[in-house]
Amino acid sequence: MKTIRTIAELRRQVSEWRGQGMRIGFVPTMGNLHAGHFALVELARQHSDRVVASIFVNPTQFGPNEDYARYPRTPDSDIAGLADKNCDALLLPSVDEMYPFGTVGCVQMHVPGITDVLDGAHRPGHFNGVAQVVARLFNMVQPDAAVFGRKDYQQLQVIRYMATEMSFPVQIIPAPTLREFDGLAMSSRNQYLQGDERQTATFIYQTLCFMRDQRALGLPIAMIEAEAEQRLTMAGFSVDYAEIRRSDLLRAKSPDERGLLALIAARLGRTRLIDNLEFDAG
Repeated sequence: MKTIRTIAELRRQVSEWRGQGMRIGFVPTMGNLHAGHFALVELARQHSDRVVASIFVNPTQFGPNEDYARYPRTPDSDIAGLADKNCDALLLPSVDEMYPFGTVGCVQMHVPGITDVLDGAHRPGHFNGVAQVVARLFNMVQPDAAVFGRKDYQQLQVIRYMATEMSFPVQIIPAPTLREFDGLAMSSRNQYLQGDERQTATFIYQTLCFMRDQRALGLPIAMIEAEAEQRLTMAGFSVDYAEIRRSDLLRAKSPDERGLLALIAARLGRTRLIDNLEFDAG
């Protein structure tokens, strides 16, 4: 696996592969990789001849009081893990390489509507930063396909919207959420959990299942959401949201509407966790 730190070197490599008629897959990450990330690489391999991964902790998607400085950075183990999964190239750029005019002077991006709810309402500007960095990475790598996990469902929808609206010739491939043996969604932030918090964190997935099951019984959405938030609060969480929405993240328009999912974001101690569960997934 090649470790590449500049856009120029990346483009030379991608151009060489394209000259050989190869299809390029892409997996953007913020590092501190775990089995869920490596599953994205394996899925990208199924859709391409060569796989490029990136590791970049993007400062523009962190708010002033968020965990950018302490976000875990483990480049050595990340590189070893990607090489073990037969990733072909790793883009490991600096902030200056990604934002040559600085993070204040960079071109701004905003995806309307879809970023105003859920995490967008609780983390103002977060999805602007996501859109900025993903658009830049798409321009740098110029992949045929890019893989994103379903765990951050709203982010996946923002990227789909942006790629379509901006006419990026990239196939967006969603990957299933990988979970620990007890249902906890795999996340780099799980390592922040202290003591009993790790066991308590599984209550998020249990609550998502409760929301799905209650909806299957025909209970009103507002009632289910209120009960879910109460359950989480009693378990020790500070809840940002526990909501049921359509796959496009709008509210359901009819009592019997299908294609819904539950989404939760909640803090446990110093750790903010997100997860979701699609109700009608086959």
